[in-house]
Amino acid sequence: MPVVPVELIERRILLIRGKKMMLSMDLAEIYGVEHRVLMQAVKRNMSRFPGDFMFQLSVEEFANLKSQIVTSSWGGIRKAPHAFTEHGALMVASVLNSEKAVETGVFVIRAFVRLREMIASHKELAEKLGELEKRLEGHDASITEIVKLLQYLMQPDGPMKKNRIGF
Repeated sequence: MPVVPVELIERRILLIRGKKMMLSMDLAEIYGVEHRVLMQAVKRNMSRFPGDFMFQLSVEEFANLKSQIVTSSWGGIRKAPHAFTEHGALMVASVLNSEKAVETGVFVIRAFVRLREMIASHKELAEKLGELEKRLEGHDASITEIVKLLQYLMQPDGPMKKNRIGF
């Protein structure tokens, strides 16, 4: 039985600066440690966290993130949180002295992998819709319109174009 459901972890993976990331406070909760303990462990092991594993959100990114969440779940955090890639999240598990963190690290990686697979299947579906549209040219206009509508809905910016950090 998983320590933390993969679905819970997937909801906490955000798209920040074009990369799939998890915030430090979310990792702390998932790994079962206090946020300050997680950040102390990271700071003691900074050589294990190069820029492609972790970075701190800018003031603008943090403000944008806070504006998307109506009620604060930050627990009074005053500084912009750190964001961790898949590799950074696994490295956090390795520097924490917590059995739960080590066990949960596997589920964090599975969540990232599952998200990557979903994105790949989304691309495959878009390609198949494009092929279907080509084959339906000259046929019933309503079917062609349905295919075009599906393609429109599958666009990353979709019907609601917003400046978002997460998925």
